Amino acid sequence: MHGPLDPAVAEHAEERARLLRWRLCAGAAMAATLAATVGLYAVEPPRPYWLDLAHAAAKAGFVGAVADWFAVNALFRYPFGRWTGIGGLIPREKQRLAGGMGRFVARQFFTPDAIRRAVEGVDIAAAAARWLADPVAARRTATAIAPFVPRLLESLAEGRAQTALRRLLPRIVAGPGTGRLAGRLLRTLLDGGQHQEVFGYALAQVKTTLAANEEKLRVAIESRVAEQGGKVVKWVAGAWIAKKVLSSINAELARIEPSDSDLRAAFDAWVEGEIHRLEHDPDRAADLARAIRSVFTHPTVAAWLEDAVLRLAQMARFDVEREDGRIVAALAAMLANLGRTLEADAEARRGLNRFVEELVAALAPRAQSRIEGFVAAKVAAWSDQDIVERIELKVGRELQMIRLNGTLLGAAVGAALYAVLSAIFGRVPV
Repeated sequence: MHGPLDPAVAEHAEERARLLRWRLCAGAAMAATLAATVGLYAVEPPRPYWLDLAHAAAKAGFVGAVADWFAVNALFRYPFGRWTGIGGLIPREKQRLAGGMGRFVARQFFTPDAIRRAVEGVDIAAAAARWLADPVAARRTATAIAPFVPRLLESLAEGRAQTALRRLLPRIVAGPGTGRLAGRLLRTLLDGGQHQEVFGYALAQVKTTLAANEEKLRVAIESRVAEQGGKVVKWVAGAWIAKKVLSSINAELARIEPSDSDLRAAFDAWVEGEIHRLEHDPDRAADLARAIRSVFTHPTVAAWLEDAVLRLAQMARFDVEREDGRIVAALAAMLANLGRTLEADAEARRGLNRFVEELVAALAPRAQSRIEGFVAAKVAAWSDQDIVERIELKVGRELQMIRLNGTLLGAAVGAALYAVLSAIFGRVPV
């Protein structure tokens, strides 16, 4: 019992059957004109006018049929044998045909405008959002992306990428917009009030540390007093001075702790002033840029960054090999969050779609040359039999119709010519 045919095989079988039917029709028409041409010679003159007219039509139709048969077959084969060199146009010009097909496909269907029109109606962002919102799909995508993370880190620490990074990073972080960017970041922190929370957390940590190490600090202060004033001063006032210093520190920390304290307000005013200077004072921004540049260009910092990147790359390589690796989990969470954001934000989807459209259109010129070369190489690799069969199956029906129409047109022209000549010169021989 045979299974279902492959769709491509079934389609080719149908095309071959259709081509055979049209070949039979065209061949039958040519055979009919040949039979009429030969058979009508058996009728002895004098013959009626209409019979001579039919004989002339049959002769001309047969000539037209033979001419079109030769023209159609000469495209694909050598009608009188390969040794004659007559025909075989497509196999003989296969290389040039391959290049022409490559140029036609690339320049007609892969222009920037054509590609932009093709993708502008496709909501790629919505499809991406649905895909990434699925935890399984997000995890699968993260697993596919994760192996590239250590490779990226390694490329940043080695070879040309490292040299380029050393040159570009100081320029990027110390460029003319660094001051404005730093000002905006600080202003965002200030507007959200997060700096006070950080300040309060740091203050609490200081107080906890002081309380935990108060005895050690007292001993250290007494030892310092002894160094500066001698053992007598330490014996007389060492403990009192240590207690006074520690109590003063705790008192100052207590004054700073309330959220409405004057010191916190002064801290806000100082931060606001520094932000304003960074945003509007070119000299202040230049000072910051120079400071950052000096940090990143320092050999020690550069060596530390290189070592840090290599260590991260090594850690990432070990991590991606684990089934429960953090990189895959982090990438999956990030991709899932991106999917949810795209689903909820229509403007973000429109922006992503525009970006994809422009990106694809920008890549079109490079894609054109690649597609042109790919199509040309693919067609050139076909054998003579393959290229003949592929083209003939697609346009064979139309070519056989040309043969059939040539036979009918030749017969009509032959009949018309005989009628005109007979009208001018009387009965003319066929």
